[in-house]
Amino acid sequence: MSRLPLITIVGPTASGKTQRAVSLALATDSEILSGDSRQVYRGMDLGTGKDLDDYAPLFSKYSHLTDMQYPGLHLVDICEAGEKYNLHRFLRDFQEAENVIRQRGNNVLLCGGTGMYVEAALAGLALPEVPEDREFRDAMQSKTLTELHEELARLKKLHNVTDVDTHQRAVRALEIERYYQAHPEASELADRSKATPRESVIFLIDIPREERRRRITERLKARLDAGMTDEVEALLKQGVSAENLIYYGLEYKFVTLHVLGQLSKDEMFRGLETAIHQFAKRQMTWWRGMERRGFTLHPIAYNLSESDFLAEALPLLGL
Repeated sequence: MSRLPLITIVGPTASGKTQRAVSLALATDSEILSGDSRQVYRGMDLGTGKDLDDYAPLFSKYSHLTDMQYPGLHLVDICEAGEKYNLHRFLRDFQEAENVIRQRGNNVLLCGGTGMYVEAALAGLALPEVPEDREFRDAMQSKTLTELHEELARLKKLHNVTDVDTHQRAVRALEIERYYQAHPEASELADRSKATPRESVIFLIDIPREERRRRITERLKARLDAGMTDEVEALLKQGVSAENLIYYGLEYKFVTLHVLGQLSKDEMFRGLETAIHQFAKRQMTWWRGMERRGFTLHPIAYNLSESDFLAEALPLLGL
């Protein structure tokens, strides 16, 4: 198949974008790049929704790529749980994987739910490495999350607070902005107005709010039944700190607090259910915001048959 521009599939959690990505990848001779900030971690499977079984047809198609843990799937299970993966590393890893795929003569499909990661890659950003400032971090420990958000808003325009929704993340964001102020050359690299956006056809899996909420609740119950609490306990036994698991948010935050005895099972479920609903809403806010920031997103209904989905998607790729 001829070389295609970068294909991108986005959508809120539980919208079925993984299955759509696999279907489109098979139809376009594409390998998939994950745009999820937590699926990079080994051993964090149920809580991040890797759903590796959904990729079976992709793994079969690229089974000749014997040097890959997951043939045809990139940026999943690439670092240890407990590490702090970040946007800078993602953009570096994304570019390296894209180059490898293109050199093989295959097309590239980006599938993800982390808006900041996906948009930064599409915008063509190349961020500099920003070192930790331990003295600054210590000084920020007494600040509330609201105070950190207010300080960050003074330094930069916030599209939303999806990716600074914990104290650690907000402090890191402030750390980065302070570094840019002190190093104008680094700020230049991070200036989106000076970046060259990638050519990409972007599909948005469009799912009604009530159906999304139903799926989220149903999937949460299934993952807890499948052993999400056991997964968290295993990570703690491996030496991953409770603080780091809580930092990862959502499933790992609430299940860890339950394992530590700070939440009952019912409190864990209700709190986590609400948090995932809120997260999905913020995701949709991000995707809609991308349209205001100059990206074109093509909505495709979540409940189309595979053949109908491809009948809508392929012509938009010129196929």
